[in-house]
Amino acid sequence: MAHDYDSSPAPRNVARAVVTKAADIFFLSQKNGGLPADNQDGFGLYYHDCRYLDGYRIQFAGTPPNVLVSTANRGSIAEFELTNEELQVGEGKTVPVQTFGVHLQRVIDGTGLIVHDVITIENYDVKPHELPLSFDFQSHFEDIFEIRGLHPKKTGKQHKPEWHDGVLVLSYSGADGVLRRTEVHFDPRPAKSTARSAEYKFPLNAGERQRLEISFQIIETREITPFGKRLQSKADDVAQGIDRTSHEWLSGYAEAHSSSLELNRVMQRSLLDLGILKSKLDGHHYFAAGLPWYGALFGRDSIISALQTLAYEPKIAEDTIRLLAKYQGTKNDDWRDEEPGKILHELRRGELANLNEIPQTPYYGSVDSTPLFLILIGEHANWTGDLGLFNDVRPHVEQALHWIDHGGADPGGKYLSYASKSNKGLGNQGWKDSGDSVMNSDGSLATPPIALVEVQGYVYRAKRLIADLYARAGDNETADRLRRQSADLKKNFNRDFWVKSKNFYAIALQKGDKPAAVISSNPGQALWTGIIDNDKAKAVVDQLSGDGMFSGWGIRTLSQKERRYNPIGYHLGTVWPHDNSFIAAGFRRYGFDAPAVRVLESIVKAGEYFEHARLPEVFGGFSQHEFVLPVRYPVACHPQAWAAGSVPFMMASLLGITADAFNKRLRLIRPVLPESVDELYLRRIKIGDSVIDLHFERTHDGNLQVDTVKNSGSIKVEVEQPGARLGAA
Repeated sequence: MAHDYDSSPAPRNVARAVVTKAADIFFLSQKNGGLPADNQDGFGLYYHDCRYLDGYRIQFAGTPPNVLVSTANRGSIAEFELTNEELQVGEGKTVPVQTFGVHLQRVIDGTGLIVHDVITIENYDVKPHELPLSFDFQSHFEDIFEIRGLHPKKTGKQHKPEWHDGVLVLSYSGADGVLRRTEVHFDPRPAKSTARSAEYKFPLNAGERQRLEISFQIIETREITPFGKRLQSKADDVAQGIDRTSHEWLSGYAEAHSSSLELNRVMQRSLLDLGILKSKLDGHHYFAAGLPWYGALFGRDSIISALQTLAYEPKIAEDTIRLLAKYQGTKNDDWRDEEPGKILHELRRGELANLNEIPQTPYYGSVDSTPLFLILIGEHANWTGDLGLFNDVRPHVEQALHWIDHGGADPGGKYLSYASKSNKGLGNQGWKDSGDSVMNSDGSLATPPIALVEVQGYVYRAKRLIADLYARAGDNETADRLRRQSADLKKNFNRDFWVKSKNFYAIALQKGDKPAAVISSNPGQALWTGIIDNDKAKAVVDQLSGDGMFSGWGIRTLSQKERRYNPIGYHLGTVWPHDNSFIAAGFRRYGFDAPAVRVLESIVKAGEYFEHARLPEVFGGFSQHEFVLPVRYPVACHPQAWAAGSVPFMMASLLGITADAFNKRLRLIRPVLPESVDELYLRRIKIGDSVIDLHFERTHDGNLQVDTVKNSGSIKVEVEQPGARLGAA
């Protein structure tokens, strides 16, 4: 996701930032654990869209540390191993390089709004030494929109740093009436302090260790609170709780364990990242979109990541549905691009949002969140076999359907389209929402109103799924109407979006129903929805699998043969894992199994090159012939929810997992395994009243043996493929 406001200098590079998060707090640091002062890159400690710390310098005798290793593999815990360069510690006294080992463990207490930095210093020499250690801190309490160059400075009051009983207090009185404060606690207290720095001298005998703990407590209140309030958590206890929570998170999800170590690494990292991004609002859990820029509720992103993981745990989908229903649009408000029935695009809780300086309060500039909301309701019902949620949100379903038919930029038109009315809104309102993402073949930008190709597919699939629920609820009249509408939409779509000269679908129809006729990835997502005619599917698959679109690391967003192609343009030729996951599912839907396997294998291979096997939001569209590793996108979010959901979703697609809980069935339609995988266990699949374990194994004759290892309920497993054999343990 991107924003196309006029902007001042934007963040430059966080591709290699060390990211930790717990609940609504997250910390992006450099490899040395610190933050460069006055940085524009986005490094910092964040809470509720505010950067509470933007400078944090660690020095040994006035010299920056040498970084040996840094990792945030445990999500809410980061580890940094540092050592010293040659140090001047007194008149004529030097300390040789690599005399000291300094281990920094960062632990985030999301409940207490505290970040603990536990620093252990060890003297590796055979003789004693003294280590002078200093820390500098800085905070300007910028709103994240200000950091990204999307909004001018705010008008609150920055207070001078203060020390209170050994605690450094950095504070800001916001123009929104909120007092924001970062309290820096030290144990032991520093030997010396200045306005915003602390200094220590640690004498260490040979082989001796000493420990220092620095804790950052975030305070956000409308009332004056005492300074230096005693910390309510301890780093060691928090770390143990984090490890326990991570284990519980993984054990609550279905587990896919295969004979491929690479696939296992990416799968586990993906599920752990989703656990990191899990957030809570108004009593409901959801997946925050991504860090650092999108650590908030996003309609499209939260829905898609919930869709991608339905086969692994359907509970968060229900929470997401209920949360988004609560914020559904109720009125016409041009400032926020709100219309009755629309599902939000983005909800922010920072100073600029509180002041109504930005429209994200919430903002509704998304043309696809609403049909995706309906798709999630329909698919969730297929997994649970229960109409309870549908009945609870039925008024919201009806409002969403009404908006699809009568809202948008062309109320009552053939296609759902958009044109922003807000002067600070998004010019493009599909998932490719940067300002230059929808274009014509000559490079000119498409003219609103714009009807995106994949959005019509979302509407088609939404109406078919919701029609089934109305029929099950006894409302056959509404079900029949929705089915007629979806059939008419499919017929018109395949006539109007098909560009005969390209043998492909337009990315969109623009003003005057003129096709924006470029080769893009968007029709691949339309394949997933089933709206594309069978006789045109092969042309779409061939185009997306060809050299212009397939980089070797995945399918690009735009063909390299197009005028606006840019391998590091946000939506102009980069590779997005989530986009690839839905395209692969589309390939499978129309029977093109080999290209789907190829997409999965390429994304998994790319994942091996990113730290911790973590797939970022987006990476460069350069081909494998140009570079032997995927090229990082400088400001890509990582972790990012729908990137994390991509490989789990593709694996479920390849295994043909299709929920039909209303009919007491778990269907496995043409299950296939990647060539690198001969065996796979899928454990703890929750469908209807059952928890099911499955075992897939390639046999000597090339077929697939599927065994039901465990089934705790009444759901029956059915394999639908000639040659595949179903067994039961």
